[in-house]
Amino acid sequence: MPTTTHLTARRSPALIGVTRAPGDKSMSHRAMIFGAMATGVTEIEGLLEGDDVLATARAVEAFGATVERLGEGRWRVTGQGGFRTPGGVIDCGNAGTGVRLLMGAAAGYPITVTFDGDASLRKRPMKRVTGPLADMGARFEWQADDDRLPVAVSGGGLTVIDYVQTVASAQIKSAILLAGLNADGVTTVTEPEKSRDHTERMLRAFGVEVGVLPMGEGWKVSLQGGQSLTGTAVAVPGDPSSAAFPLAAGLVVPGSVVTVEGVMLNALRTGLFETWREMGADLTIANRRMAGGEEVGDITARHSALKGVVVPEERAASMIDEYPILAATAAFAEGATVMRGIGEMRVKESDRIALMAAGLQACGVKVEEEPEGFTVTGGPVRGGATVTTHGDHRIAMSHLVLGLAADEAVTVDEPGMIATSFPGFVELMQGLGAIVETGDA
Repeated sequence: MPTTTHLTARRSPALIGVTRAPGDKSMSHRAMIFGAMATGVTEIEGLLEGDDVLATARAVEAFGATVERLGEGRWRVTGQGGFRTPGGVIDCGNAGTGVRLLMGAAAGYPITVTFDGDASLRKRPMKRVTGPLADMGARFEWQADDDRLPVAVSGGGLTVIDYVQTVASAQIKSAILLAGLNADGVTTVTEPEKSRDHTERMLRAFGVEVGVLPMGEGWKVSLQGGQSLTGTAVAVPGDPSSAAFPLAAGLVVPGSVVTVEGVMLNALRTGLFETWREMGADLTIANRRMAGGEEVGDITARHSALKGVVVPEERAASMIDEYPILAATAAFAEGATVMRGIGEMRVKESDRIALMAAGLQACGVKVEEEPEGFTVTGGPVRGGATVTTHGDHRIAMSHLVLGLAADEAVTVDEPGMIATSFPGFVELMQGLGAIVETGDA
């Protein structure tokens, strides 16, 4: 069977059409994990069936839950009210969210489990999560390098913690809260800057009382230990991080009108849309409604004359995964787009600042890289390059969108990882009229 070794995007005619983004990845991971921790049946609609979430599904099955696929995006998780010791190593693949939330959940139970992942996940720091969990009483034994997978986690007998975040991270907050469910007393996480609140919202749907106290620009989140989760129905809305790619293509390919239906509009996830509007993007939202405890809507992007902006640093938490596609759209804007306070990008699936800067420069775009950010100055985009992605799905998709409006074709290597977050990306883009071609070995 031939393997797709690269993808190439070419200058495309106007993109026209209505499509739907895959289910939100953050919510899909949580629906699986909470369903497995719960007692009873959890029915999930709209689950993202990407590699990352499927790795989490296999993990919770190993922890004792029954997991069934009922149809496209429709899954049933039957939980036993807790985690049991798995039969082997839990391989989380490329899923950073999956492994960090699972560590928090597992830490609350009297079990020992070893977590591992692929080569990319093995490079990502874990002590940001294991540090506070260790303060609660969980034990960690690093199997190779300190702070890196694989690691053995021994849980149970936890004490509560009052943790103050130094960076806005929903993964750290969520891991602590999930561990706190099985600690004696009240666990609190104080965030000077708000991070995504999907965990708090979804825990309530599973019957858990979660307190949120506003504090300046942030909040204090707390929950009482000893609460149990009850299986429920979860409707997963469209992922705004995935919707960003067809919408970006609509903004930069002349004559385009692209609508993505059912996109989550949680204010802590829409920083990119706000930034695009400040750049002059013709972006409209219709049919606002509620799904899965979140506001959703249908977003339409029309080809726009964009202008460079300075992105407020405090917006980073609401769009940290979207800076690669913002950088790609900024390449077509008039003037400079300044993105700072985003050092977190250097410890994602790859060093996304370095890879975006290198890829854009190879395509003839002016980029100034800094330790905690970068500046992209727009102008004619030459293209005509093969971009090294290091297997990072967002780097690959961002450069493919760039290629749809560049003078010459743009090719990306290692495109297989796109399936971690956006299975069907190529087919969706082709359905809108994009010229994206596969290359096989």
